[in-house]
Amino acid sequence: MAAASARLDRMRTGLGHLLLRVANVNPRSVTTHSDRVLYRSIGVFILLYLLYATIGGAAFIDASSGYRHPWYQWLVGPLVAIGVVAYDRAVVGRVSISYENLDSTDPHHLLRPPTLGLYLGRIGLALLFAVVVTEPLMLARYRGEIDARLAVTHSDQLSRLDQGGAVAGYQARLAELRQATKDDDAAVRALSDRAAGKRRDARTLYRQALADSAGSGVTHSPGCPAGGYCDNLVRRSRALDDQAAALDRQAADLQRDQRPERAARAGEQSRLTALVSAERVANAAAVRGDSGFGARTAAMWHLITADFAGVGIYYLGIALLLVALDCAAIGLKFASRGNAYERNEARAARLREHEAGLIHEREVHDARTYGDATAKVVADGIEAASHDVQLAHAATERARAVLHTAVIVDPAELEHPFRRDRVEA
Repeated sequence: MAAASARLDRMRTGLGHLLLRVANVNPRSVTTHSDRVLYRSIGVFILLYLLYATIGGAAFIDASSGYRHPWYQWLVGPLVAIGVVAYDRAVVGRVSISYENLDSTDPHHLLRPPTLGLYLGRIGLALLFAVVVTEPLMLARYRGEIDARLAVTHSDQLSRLDQGGAVAGYQARLAELRQATKDDDAAVRALSDRAAGKRRDARTLYRQALADSAGSGVTHSPGCPAGGYCDNLVRRSRALDDQAAALDRQAADLQRDQRPERAARAGEQSRLTALVSAERVANAAAVRGDSGFGARTAAMWHLITADFAGVGIYYLGIALLLVALDCAAIGLKFASRGNAYERNEARAARLREHEAGLIHEREVHDARTYGDATAKVVADGIEAASHDVQLAHAATERARAVLHTAVIVDPAELEHPFRRDRVEA
């Protein structure tokens, strides 16, 4: 007896007892080894899920904040985990006891049919947490691949933004201004080129004149007499020099005339360049900001669909493993319905309910008996009281008659003298 009591005390204070309390079951009703293993396993799964939900909730807050690791992420995770664990403990510890046919000993009358709403609701909650809690963990697991994918996506987005929108308008205007500058430069360059060409022609003619004056030219006669071929070449060379100088002056005048317009274009180009830079900085900031939970999830699914054999299988495997951990406690509870623990709990509860019903029935019977007795006593008392009232009325009437006879004298007797013999008679 003492050994059994010591063993019971150890069961109530050991790790196994703690796991049973975590699973929200009554340790006194866990009488078989298989039930102890089952509910201790459920307690282990609940503790593992508490850890998993804590980390997953913190990862979700971290992903929602742009991976800035806020300090409060470790406050939200435990709250979420405690809420789900409370739901699991309520489902695991609940026994569907049937309170019909309480006087029956048939084991089929102990438990009610299972309530699928609880289990379906828990499965829906598991799927919801698979999205809210499991997904951030998977994003953290494949963070390197996701960052590489986001870099490619952001580059494409920046290219599209440069090809359209405000940047495209600014760049089109800059192209127009640059083209106008090029046209002005081309006009000045054309005059300068013509002047340079005339100078080259003048140098050529002058060299020909020198050769002709030396006797090695066209005429093969030395000297450069006036009006001769050599003199004509010299005059043509000087005329070309004059034309070249005139063209240089035209180019200089054209540049002078273009200077205000060039300054205005340069100022506009500077402003447009600053606007383009500012717009690109804003676009880059907006594109970099597109790295939140939704963008990373889209990148993750792109990687899954693009490389299902390399990424998708592992992603789905880990996700299903975490979902299985989420549903393990409820799955074991559902699979073990009708075990010895639930039957013990049902018998004890049905016994208490049956005893309470019998006690209630006895109390109702005693109350009815007491009521009937009380009613009878009251009725008898009322009847006795009514008889006493009648006697009182009779006595009152008799006293009134005696008093009337004793006090009130008949007038006829006042006319005759009082005779003792009449009284004696």
